[in-house]
Order: sequence, then C-alpha cells, then structure tokens
Amino acid sequence: MKKTGSGRKKEFANPYTVTKAVTKGNIITKLSMLVMGLGNIAHKQIGKGIAFLAVEAAYIWFMVTSGIYNLKMLPSLGWREQEKVWNEKKSIYEYVAGDQSLLLLLYGIATIFVTLAFIMVWRGAVKSSYEAEVLAKEGRHLNTFKEDIKSLFNQNLYRLLLAAPIGGVLVFTILPLIFMICMAFTNYSKLDEHLVLFDWVGLENFAKILNFGDSIGRQFYSVLGWTLTWAVLATALNYIFGMILGIVINRKETKGKAFWRFCFVLSIAVPQFVSLLIMRSMLQTTGIVNTLLLKYGLIDQALPFFSNATWARATVIIINLWVGIPYTLLQVTGILQNIPGELYEAAKIDGANAIQTFFKITLPYMLFVMTPYLITQFTGNVNNFNVIFLLSGGNPTGVGDTAGKTDLLVTWLYKLTIDKNYYNLGAVIGIMTFVVLAIVALLTYRNTASYKDEEGFM
Repeated sequence: MKKTGSGRKKEFANPYTVTKAVTKGNIITKLSMLVMGLGNIAHKQIGKGIAFLAVEAAYIWFMVTSGIYNLKMLPSLGWREQEKVWNEKKSIYEYVAGDQSLLLLLYGIATIFVTLAFIMVWRGAVKSSYEAEVLAKEGRHLNTFKEDIKSLFNQNLYRLLLAAPIGGVLVFTILPLIFMICMAFTNYSKLDEHLVLFDWVGLENFAKILNFGDSIGRQFYSVLGWTLTWAVLATALNYIFGMILGIVINRKETKGKAFWRFCFVLSIAVPQFVSLLIMRSMLQTTGIVNTLLLKYGLIDQALPFFSNATWARATVIIINLWVGIPYTLLQVTGILQNIPGELYEAAKIDGANAIQTFFKITLPYMLFVMTPYLITQFTGNVNNFNVIFLLSGGNPTGVGDTAGKTDLLVTWLYKLTIDKNYYNLGAVIGIMTFVVLAIVALLTYRNTASYKDEEGFM
C-alpha cells in the first residue's frame, strides 16, 4: 500500500520533541528545562550532561555580567554624555567616558543573537534528556560522550562540517546585516552631530529619502533612475554586442577563431582597476585623447568626458562595454558550441534563412540558458562600484549635492557614509538597493522560460 505524504512525514518525524518532553517526560526530564543536562547526567551520559550544563552556566554568567545591561540599554541607546571632571589631587581636568550608542546597539544585537543561540542549545538539551529517558525505559543503548564525538566523524559529519560555515555566516553576514538595518532607524549621522550618542527615530530616515520635496529625496530619485537606466543599458548592450561578436567568430567561414577570441578576451587578463584608471587619465581635459584631437584640429575645445552629465554617462556606458563584452563572449561561445547541429540542419531543409534561424533557434536557446546569468549581470551592474568610482568618481556633481550625475546607489552610499558620515541615510540606501534588486530579479526570473520550464529546452 502506497503511503501518503502525511504518512511519510509521521514516519520520519522526530519522536523526541520539546512538546513531548513537557507532556510525557518524567520529573527529571522536566527539571532539565531549568537545569540543562540533568536528564543526561541522571542516565549516566555524564559528558553530554556536563557540556549542556556548562553552556547554561556560561550563558547565565554572560547575562549577569553584561547581557542584561546590553538589552536594557538597547531601547534608549544610552544618554550619558562625556563629562569633564576636576581632579583635586592632580589639579587637572579628566574626561569621564559616557555612553557610546554605536557600541550599545552592536552589543544589544549581539546579545539577542547569543540568546537565540542559547535557546537552540536549550531545545537540544531538553530533547536529549527526553531521548535518554525513552531509550532507558526501552532498554536500548545510550551513547556515551565518546560515542557522540565519534558520530561527528561518521553519520553526523554534516553537523561538524557545517558548524564553522554557519557560524561564519551568522557572525560576519547576518549580524552586520541586522546591525545595518537597525542603523536605518536611528539618527546616527554627522548631520546633527549624532556620532557618539544617537536615538531611535523610527521611519524618519525613510520618509526623508522618499520625500521628493527634500534635497536628499530628489537626489535619491535621480540616482535611482540613473542606476536602473545604467543597469539595463550595461546589461543589454554587453549581451547584444557580446552575442554578435560570439556568433561572428563562431561562424564556419571565420578563420583563426582562437586568435580572435584571444584578442578580445585579453582585456580580462589586465586587472580592471588598472584599465579603468588608465582610461580615466586618457579622457581627462588634458589627457592624451583631447590633446591629440586638439593637435590635429579635429576639435576646437576639449571634450567634456567627465564634466558634462550626458557625456559622462555615455562615457561610462561605452567603457563598460570594453570591460564586460569579453565575459559575454566566453558565455555565448560555450552555448553556441552546444546547440545541437540537427536543429540548424532541419531549419535549413525547411528553407529558413539566417535571420529566421537566429530568432527561432539561436536566440531562444541562448536566452533559456543565459537568463540566470543576465539577472546576475543586472544585479552586478546595479552594484558596479568599480567602473563608476574609478572612471568618473560619480562626477559631475552639482553644488550642494551629495550625489553626482553618474553616481549609482552603491557609490552614493559610499559617499554618504565614508565622506559625509550620514550613516543612517547610507543604511536606508542599502536597504532600498536590496529592495529594488530583489523585486526586479524575482519578477524577471519568474517570468522566464528558465524558471517555468526547468526540465530543459525543446
């Protein structure tokens, strides 16, 4: 008899849960909820019990010494300012350190993380105590601490191998991410000299960014519009020209295919920052390009490659083609060489010309395979810090503006935080960038054949 989905779930469900420990466990198991590891110690799993007990003792010590204080200060983020106190013995003024809101916010979030981790260990300890009770009643074997350690190198090897990566992600990715998100709801900025003590301000920063009547809001919408325009043009043009170049080189009539690929891919071998800085120098008002054009009388005055908004935007888009087309060329070449030749032969027999073959076979096949790559490229272009920062530096910038005409959200975020110390606004820009990328990427991918037909291209 075939088992239903619910039947399979019951079969593989964990028989040792916290709920069962509460409802069916004996008094020792229930006391394990207060004294972690008590059930294990009672059933002679001394090593495991002591380990759980040590974790509980360490958590209690941490909370008593600093954890409770960190949580208590999290709602206010501190209020004591640095004070200057006269020292009678030394006859000098001494500074008494006050609260530092940044550290209080960080320590408060870290304490919450530690508490959540402790809850996970506590659940494991309760389940382990209940498991020991059940196995002892049934007369089954109870693992010793040594056997548990050995299991980490056998059937539980995945736990051992995943412990360090998961810990790293939590400490170096999730914690900073939550910290940045929290920063967006504070007034931590140089704007009002809130660099030591700052407060929670709710959605005030978001309202400022989204308010078209505010100077920062107007700049946000301008930068957002240019960021999306840049990302679409950079992605589309790189793909179109890279595809054309790949098709031309891959033709049977083309001689020396390897040589031509080498010529175009050579730019990848040169570090990107070197190429971009050289091009930036060449396109300056007194750079070699303007100097030669003026020398031979082709222009009357230096071309404003980075001083005029339209010229600067066109310049960064064109130079980005030099940087991005070789990568697309390599992707397209691999796909073209894997398109079944029978498709082209069948099309030729049916009388299809080159254009019809391209739009009916080549392009659909490449789009099916490359759509995830294109979405990745779009995301990369939205966050393409190097090209904009190293080429134009976001310039030209209007008087009083914090964002230039070629600034993307990511370069504007850098300027707001590093140059202007508007950390709260920078955090909001980071969140808004994530929202834009998530919406565009998800909507685009869900409406492509790569998502709708994962089985393959027919």
